[in-house]
Amino acid sequence: MGVDVAVTGLTKSFGKQLIWKDVSLTLPAGEVSVMLGPSGTGKSVFLKALIGLIKPDEGSIVIEGTDIASCSEKELYEIRKLFGVLFQDGAMFGSMNLYDNVAFPLREHTRKGESEIRDIVMEKMDLVGLLGAEMKLPGEISGGMRKRAGLARALVLDPEILLIDEPDSGLDPVRTSFINQLFIDLNAQIDATFLIVTHDIHSVRIVPDNIGLLYHKHLAMYGPREMLLSSDTPVVRQFLNAQTVGPIGMSEEKDADQLAAEKDMDLPPIPPIPLQLEPSNGIPRRSQREPGAWCRENGVTPPKGSFTKEAEHASGSSQS
Repeated sequence: MGVDVAVTGLTKSFGKQLIWKDVSLTLPAGEVSVMLGPSGTGKSVFLKALIGLIKPDEGSIVIEGTDIASCSEKELYEIRKLFGVLFQDGAMFGSMNLYDNVAFPLREHTRKGESEIRDIVMEKMDLVGLLGAEMKLPGEISGGMRKRAGLARALVLDPEILLIDEPDSGLDPVRTSFINQLFIDLNAQIDATFLIVTHDIHSVRIVPDNIGLLYHKHLAMYGPREMLLSSDTPVVRQFLNAQTVGPIGMSEEKDADQLAAEKDMDLPPIPPIPLQLEPSNGIPRRSQREPGAWCRENGVTPPKGSFTKEAEHASGSSQS
């Protein structure tokens, strides 16, 4: 089962360049969360901070009682065993076949024999649909297959936390749909805590339990999927609905003249909230909420047509 990741007051700069300041959120145990943000807002830096590859300037990241922002190297080494990481490009060792790539963490971090390692590797390869490809080199397969191989490697230590950096980068819509379904099925099966960084808005609308948005060097909002998909906060509404009207410009924030010119413009309505993706076997995940539950509990009227199959189709077509 996954574990909570409690982030409080996290701040990071590189020299004089502030990346983000005072970021606070909790990734709930066993739930799927997504982190969004315009390019250059430090999403990948945030992932690296969570696993201790980058030290924040201020703040804490507490996992099972250990603050990895200030703990010893020995403590960090132990905490990292809770993590599985899928890097953006798969990060395969080019000179190793897929089998050896996936087996690498087991050989590095455990004392298991080769027979047991083979059983685990083949199980994970089967889980991501790569049985029969284990002897291929990374250069001999497609980008989508490399991502699935990277996911198999991230799973071999049975992680309680999975960090996934832009899994849809370079994938066509069909493969993106397959990998989205794989994440939901994996979460249902292993109950790990997921954090996915992505730019694919359709995936964001149907996959996660929680959504966060990094913008202009801070965390603009983080919370349940329905909260953000029904929000009329300008930057959240603009980003989640892929609109040109709002504070985000082509580079950074729009200037005062641009914002003033938009002041009296009519915004398009907030699209219906689609149904959340369900596991392939039809059995609800532990963290899965009833459609519309958050809206009812918080007195929020969702956009007309929400939580229907039609809303799901509309969500897909509007982002294509």
